[in-house]
Amino acid sequence: MSLQSKSAIATGDGNFIIDAVTIATPKGDEIIVKIKAAGLCHTDYDSLSWGKPIVLGHEGAGIVEQVGAEVTNFQVGDKVILNWATPCMKCFQCQAGNQHICENNSPVTAGGNGYTPGHAHLEGSLWNNKPIERSFNIGTMAEYALVKESACVKLDSNMPMPSASILSCGVMTGYGSVVNSAQLVAGSSAVILGAGGVGLNVIQGAKISGASKIIAVDINENRLKMAKLFGATHTIKTSKKDVGLKQAAEKVKKITGGRGADYAFECTAVPALGAAPLSMVRNAGTAIQVSGIEEEITIDMNLFEWDKIYINPLYGKCRPQIDFPKLVSLYDKGDLLLDEMITRTYPLDNLQQAFDDMLKGKNAKGVIVFNT
Repeated sequence: MSLQSKSAIATGDGNFIIDAVTIATPKGDEIIVKIKAAGLCHTDYDSLSWGKPIVLGHEGAGIVEQVGAEVTNFQVGDKVILNWATPCMKCFQCQAGNQHICENNSPVTAGGNGYTPGHAHLEGSLWNNKPIERSFNIGTMAEYALVKESACVKLDSNMPMPSASILSCGVMTGYGSVVNSAQLVAGSSAVILGAGGVGLNVIQGAKISGASKIIAVDINENRLKMAKLFGATHTIKTSKKDVGLKQAAEKVKKITGGRGADYAFECTAVPALGAAPLSMVRNAGTAIQVSGIEEEITIDMNLFEWDKIYINPLYGKCRPQIDFPKLVSLYDKGDLLLDEMITRTYPLDNLQQAFDDMLKGKNAKGVIVFNT
């Protein structure tokens, strides 16, 4: 029996509407999840302008409502965290351990708008009697989400749903970029450019990994205060006038004994700062471009001298069935702060206010909540 799901729908021209989407009974390995909370990030805002109707949202948590006949690991009533990078476990990349860039299911491309229509799961969701895509194949800003079984990870914790919802992108991206991608060594120094939602989780990942110096750089004083709460040992307030963050880089070198940091993480999503982490690290240090800049930029190759490494990981090299339980365990132990990251929650009808607050930098993290 089909369900009517109140949903946020991008109209493709920079706007969205709240309307009903019809969701069919799940088939095969499909699951319908009753969404309890959906995290909000800049990618959701970007998706308003992808030129096509799409159910918004790619971070979420909820309760299993219905399961298809081939579902074996979940049953109605299970609490789940949704994961947008669903692995097939059979392709070359999955077999190589790169589940986040599955060749069969990943909705992420090497460029363009970050979404591959060819991998969209159109079946089962109708709007105005026509199939509609779900953002990153899940579409969490809705009362119900129709997803593949591989998009679900069981939540065996009393973690509040709003906190659980943000694990599946911003938290995983930040933490995983430190632990899985950079493999930060205990006792090292790290500088984080941008102390927004992702940057704060890079800070947490560095702290959990045992970094000795964690330096947060931002133009926003309130974000720098948050950075200290989440584990920063030093903060540097900069400004937009500091081109390429060259002045900030000199301050980083002073803090790190004149050498530069062992690791530098770019979390601003500002294309002009794409090369900035290279100026922050020592020779043979590692620069990590976390924020996913998909734009042509110019880099002074002198910044690579000498033996510096620059990596551009996706989603913190997420292995959902391995990494999500680790994050939940860290939260339950008190080592990973999530509740403190959520500045404000909103009902779906207040989504525009949530977008406005995010764009103005008011929130570390905003979350849409469903009380049904």
